[in-house]
Amino acid sequence: MSEYKYLTGFGGHFSSEDERCPNALPVGQNSPQQCPYGLYAEQLSGSAFTAPRSENVRTWLYRRLPSAVHTPFLPYAGAKYLSHNWDEQPPNPNQLRWKPFDIPGAKEESVTFVDGLHTVCGAGDARARHGLAVHVYLCNASMHNSAFYNSDGDFLIVPQEGTLDIVTELGRMTVSPNEICVIPQGIRFAVKLKTPCRGYVLEVFDGHFHLPDLGPIGANGLANPRDFETPVAWFDSETYKEFNVISKYQGSLFVAKQKHSVFDVVAWHGNYVPYKYDLSRFMVINSVSFDHCDPSIFTVLTCPSLKPGTAIADFVIFPPRWSVQEHTFRPPYYHRNCMSEFMGLILGRYEAKEEGFAAGGATLHSMMTPHGPDANCFEGASKAELKPERIADGTQAFMFESSLSLAVTKWGAETSQKLDAQYYECWQALKNNFKLDN
Repeated sequence: MSEYKYLTGFGGHFSSEDERCPNALPVGQNSPQQCPYGLYAEQLSGSAFTAPRSENVRTWLYRRLPSAVHTPFLPYAGAKYLSHNWDEQPPNPNQLRWKPFDIPGAKEESVTFVDGLHTVCGAGDARARHGLAVHVYLCNASMHNSAFYNSDGDFLIVPQEGTLDIVTELGRMTVSPNEICVIPQGIRFAVKLKTPCRGYVLEVFDGHFHLPDLGPIGANGLANPRDFETPVAWFDSETYKEFNVISKYQGSLFVAKQKHSVFDVVAWHGNYVPYKYDLSRFMVINSVSFDHCDPSIFTVLTCPSLKPGTAIADFVIFPPRWSVQEHTFRPPYYHRNCMSEFMGLILGRYEAKEEGFAAGGATLHSMMTPHGPDANCFEGASKAELKPERIADGTQAFMFESSLSLAVTKWGAETSQKLDAQYYECWQALKNNFKLDN
């Protein structure tokens, strides 16, 4: 898997040819009367034709057969815990914490990436192209003779355990814990595994992910564009008697059959592409004087809403860094938020709650639900000697933050049996330290 090659950059226009077929890209036009090597030209549009140039994304694919060559789609029986039904459970404004979700063992029944998708929470409507869903994937088997695509939106995939070997129409990439990848709407892909895997998925219905504006930070910092990697063209030369194409459409799954691989793209050019990013390359911005900065300074990617400065979803990380603030309570402050905050832990121990919040688990702090450091964290940080120190070494926590009010699914609330009913207790030992004669 280490031999895979990548193109670097974010948001640019790329061109790539499988090295087995040099000069496969047409010269000077997109759709010639006859394409090189007898290929078919197919455009994949990720935006309206008339979208502003800054928002217009599309890629031209030169493939052995058009995508339209398949049998009719029929309902797919797998992924029984994938859901867009936000009315399964009564609303729950409490602080929620999940213990690590169970990974199926190597000797248990085979579960692929698609069948292992479990929806935890979400909001909105894929039909109206507004909203999001948060899933976890729990799988132990590779996808063979099959591919998956999402008609409803983009997938941002966060591996927590095990490396994903992902084949896409545009090429191949590996994604390991402490890396992420984005598979845009409509791009077909398959996930292969060597070991059982667990991770998180943020699905957005509205648009695509962007790098956040940097404002006064300047031209450089946070996730730098040069560190994003897009796979190079590669096509599958094997023949198939049957190949399954699984589609997620309006929150339901369907499957169609064909007699060739969808991974038959010999060359492509465009700016609508899958990509990966190594979270260890994030350039951290932090206070070097006083106070704890707002977590927005740790934003890696954002899917903006129509309201300026407000996201359908932000992907935020809490990476290893120096903490040097003077006369400051350094951990995250106590907070009530007009946004929803879903957190996961990739590895290590989260500074504000070193006990109880485990890698492979999650928390959800809903709109205006109070949250913050537990009693042990508050006592320790309030009395600690304030010297420069490293924090979060060996740790990577993340947050999906959204302007939408997220509803928990029945699987998330009940079926998973991972909801921690004692979570609220971590704040009960906090004391009233008020002194009138301070």
